[in-house]
Amino acid sequence: MEIEMILHPRPSAIVAALYTLRDLDVDVAVMHGPAGCSFKHSRLLEEDGMHVLTSAMNESNFVFGGHDSLVSVLRKAEEMFHPELMGVVGTCSSMIIGEDLHQAVEDSGVGAKCKVIAVNVHAGYRDNTVGVILTLESAYKSGIISSEEFERQKRMLEAATRLEKEVGAASKSYIPPSKGDSKIDVANRLLELIDLGKKGVCVLNAKKETAFMFADILRAVNRVADSSQIVNIANLDTEVGLKKIRGYSKKILDELAADGINIDHIIGGLDEYPVAGEKAADLINEFYSDYDFAVLLGIPHAVPLEKDSVKMEIFSITNGPRTIEPLRWLGHDHAVLEIDLHPKTMGATGIIPSEFGDTLLKLKAG
Repeated sequence: MEIEMILHPRPSAIVAALYTLRDLDVDVAVMHGPAGCSFKHSRLLEEDGMHVLTSAMNESNFVFGGHDSLVSVLRKAEEMFHPELMGVVGTCSSMIIGEDLHQAVEDSGVGAKCKVIAVNVHAGYRDNTVGVILTLESAYKSGIISSEEFERQKRMLEAATRLEKEVGAASKSYIPPSKGDSKIDVANRLLELIDLGKKGVCVLNAKKETAFMFADILRAVNRVADSSQIVNIANLDTEVGLKKIRGYSKKILDELAADGINIDHIIGGLDEYPVAGEKAADLINEFYSDYDFAVLLGIPHAVPLEKDSVKMEIFSITNGPRTIEPLRWLGHDHAVLEIDLHPKTMGATGIIPSEFGDTLLKLKAG
């Protein structure tokens, strides 16, 4: 669905580029722009292990250029951190005045000591996924990833963009943020169905590190139910995607297995949520359409369950305040928000507690 305008703030392609550098295991990223550009996310990424520096462009640089400042910071970054892989990210300021990032890298000499991914990007793109694609393209050209992986990632990102425009947070020009339904009320209803012996499907269809918290809810659902009641479906393929993200999947699967929880169907990797959700829906429609409820975790709107074809009561848990209303429009019976999930999962090395999972367990314990 094409919309004419966007009235609510949308994610930035610059930030998307930074997160992609993190996913590529970049040691240090240098932003060529003002010190305040993407400040919050830069700090979060530092907590996740990637150093983020800035050329701190000022009024003088806007007029006379910031080439020399960037060269200086690149050399300082190499001197301080001795990176094996470095990223350089443009901003609106540097792109407007036509700064040449590749020339700065060459003039700094850092390319002789480490590999460098330079990304010319700004925040004016309609879709933040452009920042991801530009970063991956640069990584491919630098020999960091294969052409096959670049093309696969590009397909996933294009699918993600379509998903958000069709049924997600970009499906209307303005979507009001919402805190979702009461966690206590929704958890009580889910426990009621479980205590009645009803059968359900639990679908983990999460994006990258957010899976560390959504997996806690899957674990909680399995703990409050008998093993015969729940079928688990998850996008936790350990063979697909970037090495760092595959590692997330392995860690989650190992922890779940240690708790005696098995994933019955693997539907793709953590970067494949736009299409993995469709696979989950196909499985449900084919094998589990007579089940009583479905718990959709992560990106529920990517799981196209048609209320006409399944009679399930749908419980959806998301981390997007602007995703709650679209879930209601889709006919999901319950829509729950995990507040501040993304900052909490930054730097996570294993499954971390969730509010909804904790609510389920406490209510079950009485």
